[in-house]
Amino acid sequence: MVRILAADGLDASAVRKLEERGYEVLQQHYEPDELGKALEDVDVLLVRSATKVREPVIDQAVAAGRLKMIIRGGVGMDNIDVDYARGKGLTVANTPNASSAAVAELAIAHMLAVSRFLYIANVTMREGKWEKKAYKGVELSGKTLGLVGLGRIGMEVAKRAEALGMNVIYTNRSGPHIHVLYPWKTKDELLAESDYVSLHMPAVKGAPPVIDAEAISKMKDGAYLINTARGALVDSAALCDALDSGKLAGAGIDVYPEEPCKDERLLHHPKVCMTPHIGASTKEAQRRIGEEIVKLVTEKFG
Repeated sequence: MVRILAADGLDASAVRKLEERGYEVLQQHYEPDELGKALEDVDVLLVRSATKVREPVIDQAVAAGRLKMIIRGGVGMDNIDVDYARGKGLTVANTPNASSAAVAELAIAHMLAVSRFLYIANVTMREGKWEKKAYKGVELSGKTLGLVGLGRIGMEVAKRAEALGMNVIYTNRSGPHIHVLYPWKTKDELLAESDYVSLHMPAVKGAPPVIDAEAISKMKDGAYLINTARGALVDSAALCDALDSGKLAGAGIDVYPEEPCKDERLLHHPKVCMTPHIGASTKEAQRRIGEEIVKLVTEKFG
């Protein structure tokens, strides 16, 4: 029997479908020093963002000879040493289509929340305060949204932003997309022109942050930064400095260099709208992720 370890949970309907097909599904999270041992007795490892699958874990699993497949439920796979695992003969896949809409909606939600002080007004109201004059926000309509990365999620954000009356521009590592109508800009041009900068790209292991103090210095005064991609893309200290100085008006953050986030300065900053990495945490996205996982496993094992 094919044994599947869902280390970061799995939608109940997907578990049921897998079990109906004769697979055994185990749901348990393991710390890094325990994961390798656990993988000695399973055929498939399913992870989200919490579990890191690095070389030592892969080596231990491969030495045992049973593990054949690793699936990341979501888009980015930077929590897996993908090339290394594939070089050891493992199949590594993800579910790139399942969570794009959910993450895009959260990015838009952060733009609205930070622009209209929803994140902090909700708190002060519950404290019995009526700080109406303190919360003069800005509208998204007519503003320029700069997307750093225009993959599946970036495109979904662009469509929603257009519906709100925003002007969309983008930049990426590979240059202009032939079939994309949005204007392509260099990174520096995008930073200088955007009222909102939203990140939608993977993090490269060992690479410096895409948004650091130098990048922020090139942004518009009073701009907003949105990050629902990867925490390593942003220098949190530089971001807080820019918010303190007024260089940036606010930030919406869903991902962090260390999770759970322990950065006290960021956690308590009054200009930061924060969520605990919930980009794909919708009922619909979890169902779609589960459906893609069932398809991938079935195609692999029959």
